[in-house]
Amino acid sequence: MAKVVLPLEVARSFAAGVTEHQVQGGDVRRLLKDLEQSFPGIAERLGQGFAIAIDGQIYQDWFVEKVRADSEVYFLPAIEGG
Repeated sequence: MAKVVLPLEVARSFAAGVTEHQVQGGDVRRLLKDLEQSFPGIAERLGQGFAIAIDGQIYQDWFVEKVRADSEVYFLPAIEGG
């Protein structure tokens, strides 16, 4: 199972403050579905305003990125430039 690390504010709102979770992988859509089953509403929240780092690589458009069973996935507040 992939290790998923949530931002603290999301963890507080949806996961009783727990930031690290073990989630089925495959791709990010599947990962979000699994998180949603445990924490209703979290998929919508993470789908807006967050980038994702999978095994150290940061993605802005991440919904179809692959996630291996041994991956580490971090949700990061997206940074907008100007």
